[in-house]
Amino acid sequence: MQFTLVVYGAPHASEGAATALRFARAVLQAGHGIYRVFFYGDGIHNGSALAAPPQDEQDLLAQWQELEQAYNLDLTLCIAAAQRRGVLSTSEAKRLEKPGSNMATGFELAGLGQLAEAAALSDRVVTFGG
Repeated sequence: MQFTLVVYGAPHASEGAATALRFARAVLQAGHGIYRVFFYGDGIHNGSALAAPPQDEQDLLAQWQELEQAYNLDLTLCIAAAQRRGVLSTSEAKRLEKPGSNMATGFELAGLGQLAEAAALSDRVVTFGG
């Protein structure tokens, strides 16, 4: 079975992102596939390279990156939501004439068309947070 996950929850504000991560691991370990993980709304903060959680909290960014490396996942940040919240790739920072970028390695920017494509090509779309 092929899944698309949509993460609305910021890593520091809800359990949505952590639950999505646990769900993704379980899906992959069960032998299913994940077509795309789409981070939308405040969920785009999961892709910020500047997040620095305290030592006694989970580092969700590092865990998403490890999962992306292990399974070659497509971790996608909604470009409009990311721009509104100041999470920028190097090319977007340059295009918008901002002083720097902060999108984490392993993530990419995309529009809602990529979410629609993922939904069409997946057996299930599961949302987290909100």
